[in-house]
Amino acid sequence: MDLTLNELEQAINYWRRLRPSTGDERALSTEVNVLANVYALMIFGRERTRPMMSVDPEAQALIEAWRQTGPDTAT
Repeated sequence: MDLTLNELEQAINYWRRLRPSTGDERALSTEVNVLANVYALMIFGRERTRPMMSVDPEAQALIEAWRQTGPDTAT
């Protein structure tokens, strides 16, 4: 199964709502930071999709948790 850039953006936004940035520096949460690393690699590589198996296991778990929330909270 592939992960699309659009899905990754939705997962990042989901986790940003659950774990907003903090402090004066607006630091990203651990969850968002993990997904942001995948996003950066996809953007740098000009990838629209990436095989899910090539994604870090921690990021896979976060994406799967987002997917389990259903379509109403996925956007």
